[in-house]
Amino acid sequence: MKIITVSRQFGSGGRELGKRLSDTLGWDYYDREIIQALAEDQGLDPEYVRRMLGTHGWNHYQLTYRSTFRQPHLHGISRQTEILVRQREILQEIAEAGQDCVIVGRDADVILHAFKPFRICVCADLEARLERCMRYEEKRAPEERMTEKEILRNIRRIDRDRKRTREILTGKTAGDASTFDLTVNSTGWEIKKLAEAVAEYSGHWFEK
Repeated sequence: MKIITVSRQFGSGGRELGKRLSDTLGWDYYDREIIQALAEDQGLDPEYVRRMLGTHGWNHYQLTYRSTFRQPHLHGISRQTEILVRQREILQEIAEAGQDCVIVGRDADVILHAFKPFRICVCADLEARLERCMRYEEKRAPEERMTEKEILRNIRRIDRDRKRTREILTGKTAGDASTFDLTVNSTGWEIKKLAEAVAEYSGHWFEK
């Protein structure tokens, strides 16, 4: 069994790279599918689950790296706690199923550390990320689109939350590249071609 995990900066194209990587390799792919599974398991609306996970509830835990976690007694987070714990269980179930797969986000590289996944981090220059997000907004109805200023604020907020979560889960600073096996800067790349290059590299990585 081989697992590739894709962590990414918001707007870097990491989600698309993960999907194209799974298509190139012919492996199973997990991203929003995990949210759907959580929603069905908990009897909740998928959008509600997405919002709960998006608030990075690991910040409410006291954790020890790769091991146990202790739930705090904070009012109003019991539902989020339940979702987070169930997400962890679903990730472990996916790994234990024994199928080669690509998993995007969900802190899977840390949660599944015992399975020795190939851990990829996708980043990009801020300008490139902003441009990608603006292209995405153009697909939305005009009344639902965010302004450039709002998009930039959203990027910085999500970056801050993800960095904080990373530090809690790994015990290392967010800029410590040693927690990944490959860091890819997608700036200036066509994601399809980048995915092909990463797929080839991953073959060499698993061979070692």
